[in-house]
Amino acid sequence: MTDFLDVDATLEDWSAVRASTDLRGLLMGNGASRALWDDFGYDSLFENARTLPDKPLSQSELSVFEAMQTRSFEQVLGALKTTSRVNKALAVSSAAPRNRYYAIKEALINSVHDVHLPWRLVKASTLATLNEELASYRTVFSSNYDLLNCWAAQHQSDALDDLFNGANASFDLSQSTSEKPRLLYLHGALHLVRNQDGSARKMTVSEGTLLGNFAINNTIKTLDDVPLFVNEGPSADKLKSIRSSDYLSFCYEQLLGHGDGLCIFGHALGEQDSHIIRALRQARPKTVAISIHPRSTAFIQHQKRHYAQVFEGTGVELRFFDSKSHALGSPKLRVPLEK
Repeated sequence: MTDFLDVDATLEDWSAVRASTDLRGLLMGNGASRALWDDFGYDSLFENARTLPDKPLSQSELSVFEAMQTRSFEQVLGALKTTSRVNKALAVSSAAPRNRYYAIKEALINSVHDVHLPWRLVKASTLATLNEELASYRTVFSSNYDLLNCWAAQHQSDALDDLFNGANASFDLSQSTSEKPRLLYLHGALHLVRNQDGSARKMTVSEGTLLGNFAINNTIKTLDDVPLFVNEGPSADKLKSIRSSDYLSFCYEQLLGHGDGLCIFGHALGEQDSHIIRALRQARPKTVAISIHPRSTAFIQHQKRHYAQVFEGTGVELRFFDSKSHALGSPKLRVPLEK
């Protein structure tokens, strides 16, 4: 265990860590997406939706978020969908909640488009590199809800199992193989949908994801399709959304039980991630290898102290490596922002 106070600024090369440590799991955070596309560094999808130049969230839509005391699009859209159905059953006008539902969903879609890496800029070689790296682990846990992992998995569809192998691309463990590496979205993703009964399904190829279109675009067509992703807000709100979904609950349980060696790449493990921290502390992986972007000596030391505190008292061995030496952090993958 790294001493909490006595830390230096040295970082290992990823190749040395990988060669000497059995790491069967990978936990990816926003830093993994930012390594490719800097616009993934937005502070808040909700705030972005408030300031869109075209059709931003209106005051009436914002009032729904305020009434529910959340910034989670998934929670608000789910509530509006339920309200519309209840009103209809009671012969009460459902126009207002339905209209707010579509307006909020459209603002969400426009906000995602505003920050997401365009498909046309993604090279096949980049997807191949991502696919190969993800497939080198037994289980990949991702808290990102963008489409990068989805695109990488589709690049070689037989390399990874996302567990959406049931009828209509639904989440179905009985149809999944234990041989393939698993790709689990801890907070859902833009190409996943929450069904009315709380189950989950994946947007199919025919709905556009393989072509690089945002699968979430298609969900605006029907009231039933609420996008399944936990976008932001306090850890307690995220955990509430996780527990309301059979798929997200399964993914979280898998993290809780991951006692094998784990690589953490691009994950800050901040206050908003306390549910993930609790899971990791309970799982107690024998070794955790953590990426750090070497901005400065002080930054490296600060990061080391932070992660040492996160795992303090667990007996977990921590190893720290230069993020740029890892395949996911290679400067060669970086896509320049368009002017």
